[in-house]
Amino acid sequence: MLTQRIRLHGASADQTALETASTAILDGNLIALPTETFYALSADVYNLRAVERIFQIKGRPDWKALLVLIDSVDQAEVISDNIPPVFYEIAARYWPGPLTLILPAAKRVPLKVTGGTGTVGMRIPNQPFTLSVIDKVRLPIIGTSANLSGHPSCSTAEDVLSQLGGKIELVVDAGDSPGTAASTVLDLTSKPARVVREGAIPNEVLAEYLSQ
Repeated sequence: MLTQRIRLHGASADQTALETASTAILDGNLIALPTETFYALSADVYNLRAVERIFQIKGRPDWKALLVLIDSVDQAEVISDNIPPVFYEIAARYWPGPLTLILPAAKRVPLKVTGGTGTVGMRIPNQPFTLSVIDKVRLPIIGTSANLSGHPSCSTAEDVLSQLGGKIELVVDAGDSPGTAASTVLDLTSKPARVVREGAIPNEVLAEYLSQ
């Protein structure tokens, strides 16, 4: 397989790149997209064949859930159930941004995406082009890191191609990613909430939510 690479010219205004990326997702392909942390490996969250390919290509254990990228709180409400009130406060404060929130998964979310956990982790990325893609396809998309499991996260399109070239259909090249850490992952299904992974947002910043 030849992995196509398209370079962005501007932030969200590159219509040719937007059409290419959104069509690729709707056609069931795997693409790498920029985020404000690292490059993400993305696909239609409801396309089981595409989701399975992500696990196979990354060499990811099937019990590990896949992060989901969304473009709004409304979209979060589509893929989750029994949302605690604190979610809305945290989302308003930290989204878009590098904070992944874990919520109970709605029944429509494929079991494979949740890793059989019954929960789904999601965030709104602070990256205009990737947000435009999500808006264009009108679907949540997978947002797992675009790397082989156990290998470093990818900060450039070159990094992605060195690990996943020939295995995925498309890489959207936005240059170097600005982030130095992955998103922080906060589990809102436990009481109090707990940090599953400390990342770009330090634990002390979220301290008020860890004791409620």
